[in-house]
Amino acid sequence: MIKLQVIGNLGKDAIVNAVNSKNVINFTVAHTEKYKDAQGVQKDRTTWVDCAYWTDRTAIAPYLKKGTMVYVEGTPDIRTYTTQDGRNGASLTLRIANIQLLGGRNADGEAPVSSNNYQQAAAPQQSYTSAPAASSMSEPLDDLPF
Repeated sequence: MIKLQVIGNLGKDAIVNAVNSKNVINFTVAHTEKYKDAQGVQKDRTTWVDCAYWTDRTAIAPYLKKGTMVYVEGTPDIRTYTTQDGRNGASLTLRIANIQLLGGRNADGEAPVSSNNYQQAAAPQQSYTSAPAASSMSEPLDDLPF
């Protein structure tokens, strides 16, 4: 089994499709790495990965917006094709097994306060009570029952 892990930003909003009565969320992730060429000039190299997430849990789709940073993992596949002008091309596709939202950009291009919008919005609000402070306890702390 070959497993591919990618961290990158979505190139455009995700699209939910129904194929043979199954749901698939399609999106593209771009990963950019910086390197220096032979002359020492800093350059960027961007790799685009076409992703297909076959799932019944399509509630994540509204959070998969352009610019959102995600972590995806799954099994890779190379698709080859011929362009209209006769050249051969290839694209990297990934059948998603796991996806995690890492954050994104708002309209101003700034990172949001929350680092995981999907889980925060989907999780029910719970209130927790803290244990009493040690100074408010009436028994001495050094008399432990064990």
